[in-house]
Amino acid sequence: MKNMVYIQSGGPTSVINSSLYGAFKEACLHPDEIDHIYGSLNGVEGLIEGRLFDLKDEDEKEIELLKQTPGAALGTTRRKLPNDINDPVYGLILENIKKFEIKYVFVNGGNDSMDTCNLLSQLCEKLKLDVCVIGVPKTIDNDLACTDHTLGYGSAAKAVINEIYALSKDALCFKKGKVHIVEVMGRNAGWLTAAADLVPEDGHPDLIYLPENEFDVDDFVEKVKAVADKHNGSGIVVVSEGVRFEREESAEVDAFGHKQLSGTGAALAKILLNRAGIQSRVVELSLTQRANPFLISKNDRDEAIKIGELSVKAALRGETAKMTIVKRVSNEPLKLEYEMAPVSLVANAERKIPQEMMYDDTRMSDSFREYVRPLIQGDIAPICKDGIVQLTTFKKKLVK
Repeated sequence: MKNMVYIQSGGPTSVINSSLYGAFKEACLHPDEIDHIYGSLNGVEGLIEGRLFDLKDEDEKEIELLKQTPGAALGTTRRKLPNDINDPVYGLILENIKKFEIKYVFVNGGNDSMDTCNLLSQLCEKLKLDVCVIGVPKTIDNDLACTDHTLGYGSAAKAVINEIYALSKDALCFKKGKVHIVEVMGRNAGWLTAAADLVPEDGHPDLIYLPENEFDVDDFVEKVKAVADKHNGSGIVVVSEGVRFEREESAEVDAFGHKQLSGTGAALAKILLNRAGIQSRVVELSLTQRANPFLISKNDRDEAIKIGELSVKAALRGETAKMTIVKRVSNEPLKLEYEMAPVSLVANAERKIPQEMMYDDTRMSDSFREYVRPLIQGDIAPICKDGIVQLTTFKKKLVK
């Protein structure tokens, strides 16, 4: 067996496909060790159901466009594998590993995806399969354990900073304005929301609320009222979707048990109106945070490609049950080193913002800004046609 399969899992980022690009290009350099390079359709579901396609059959142009294509080009999933590796679903996975002669498995994702990676590696270890399983880090939440930062965070942070800066110029241009509540992704870790602190002073948010801190609704109302009074009704308030307060919540949960958060910004806007008569406008950045090809950080993309390459090299030298991680050597210039960490230490773990990086609910610390600033550096000019960005579209012809 000398084929590889690449799995994309969880929420996409604007550079998730750059990691795939790096892994594909590196694998192509080793034809004696890796024959077919399979993409698994919709994450681990493709491996379960035998829905794989050979990336070598795709057009070279489409492969190159991966570097500017957001979303998961292979399709993704949030399916959770059973913790019991004796479950029948693992029999289906084993059957397809054998059928497609797979020796290398790569799982590109975040906390929950590394759980998938860990379980697959346990399966291979238990059955003494000659299969290497490697995790490729990814998440805009920047909350993976063991690594300095995650692929996708730099670009998402860059998008948040620039979108809020532009939004503030629009919101603050009226003589009498409204309070704008900007909702940013981040369930339990506020790394992405906190990036708003890098918005320049002439558009800097008045208040920034993170899920790491206790949220007091009464205090929130009083502070927003003070901001609105000071700025003739205007204000920019940035909140993480994960701030906790009493509100209506969706009863739905995903496969990993995470509650589906209902609109945090909308709930707070209603509170402001009912308690203080404050008119506000809610801006939910939503998927644009992770799907903007024009605000990709070049440092983020270059690192994603590099980690894709290094992950393949690690598998080829026999590493397994590990994830490629980043160690920061310096900020200016940004210098990084790469290592491998046991994926069991990453699976389902969360890394939150340390308290020393938080100043108060208006500012982050200098150390936080020094941490983030290098990650958002570098611009790319996406290839466009007739004013429309060109994005990868694979044929995805399934192999038999």
